[in-house]
Amino acid sequence: MYQHILISTDGSDVAQKGVDQGLALAKALGAKVTIITVTDRLPIYGGLDGGLNVFAYADYAGAQKEAADKILAVAKTAAGRMGIEAETVYLEDAHAAEAIIETAKTHDCTIIVMSSHGRRGLGRLLLGSVTSEVLNHSSVPVLVVR
Repeated sequence: MYQHILISTDGSDVAQKGVDQGLALAKALGAKVTIITVTDRLPIYGGLDGGLNVFAYADYAGAQKEAADKILAVAKTAAGRMGIEAETVYLEDAHAAEAIIETAKTHDCTIIVMSSHGRRGLGRLLLGSVTSEVLNHSSVPVLVVR
């Protein structure tokens, strides 16, 4: 049924529930696993003098890469404890939902597993929902864990 599971995580406690469920599903099915984390683009704002601080990007990118490496290491360790080999993917400077959907396509994933923070109403409207966007645009099934 599901031969290749894409598990999305942002490193949060809520996302870890999705990682745990995705790994359990992979173990039960003997499926291949790819774990992805995505970081957003650095918002660029002009300074008071109209200039941009070019050093801010290097600091931001380095910190994002370091955080992503830690997030993926935790997830890969969890997979290893279950006897599952997992590939990891880090995409930087990307729109999370688009990156998840595109990775599912390029890696021939048969299901995406991700968690939802469960925001409703104004919070969801203001903050958006990566999970909701993936659900609406993915061509493969999406398992949402809460």
